[in-house]
Amino acid sequence: MLKTPKTFSVLKLPVHLFNDYTSWLLQRLHQKVGTHVVTLNAEMAILAEKNPDVASIIREADLVIPDGAGIVLYLRLRGQRQQRCPGIELAESLLRQVGRLGKSYPIAFYGGKPEIVQKAAQTWRQKVPGISIISNHGYLSPAEEDNWKETLKVTQPKLILVGLGVPRQEFWIRQNRSLCPEAIWIGVGGSFDIWSGTKERAPVLLRENNLEWLYRLYQEPWRWKRMLALPEFFWRALLAR
Repeated sequence: MLKTPKTFSVLKLPVHLFNDYTSWLLQRLHQKVGTHVVTLNAEMAILAEKNPDVASIIREADLVIPDGAGIVLYLRLRGQRQQRCPGIELAESLLRQVGRLGKSYPIAFYGGKPEIVQKAAQTWRQKVPGISIISNHGYLSPAEEDNWKETLKVTQPKLILVGLGVPRQEFWIRQNRSLCPEAIWIGVGGSFDIWSGTKERAPVLLRENNLEWLYRLYQEPWRWKRMLALPEFFWRALLAR
């Protein structure tokens, strides 16, 4: 059994410190060990302080990666030189690796609008020949969701990417992990929007300077209230012990 990477506490939440999350997850996959991955950023960390159920999910996850620049800043202020690992990049790395294994390692996309998740799946079918993807949108009726769960149970995808937004996607994963106990489950937020071409990631210069959040605010100005968590987290990072 693989050892779990060492953890460091960020506002009482565990963050796993590692240089190669993809390889670790692939080894877990081949050993048929199910894994729930949480992609932690400052907004989610503040939400967890206010919502014990969200905090519980993060603490129960098998792998918590430093998705946000604020998390990396918090770590560096405490002597931990950890690289940021954006969730979308981890998901893309896994899609390339698992996708090459073909039909014996099916993949599932769940969430987003119908046309968006379909386009996202088609994008990856073009990128990785032989990749096997099933998909469904995030606006299902209760009966349709039951049918989707049955499809997952029968198909047993090895990689399941859930784009329902935080924290809905994390709750959904925790409630349904037992359907595919050997799978890697990751909440991917708005990644389907990027892969479908509906939205663009921030330019590389902004990403490299930890300003991807600013570009997201430019694209989605309605998020400004949620972004208030960023200065709150920044001060917590400076003052917390």
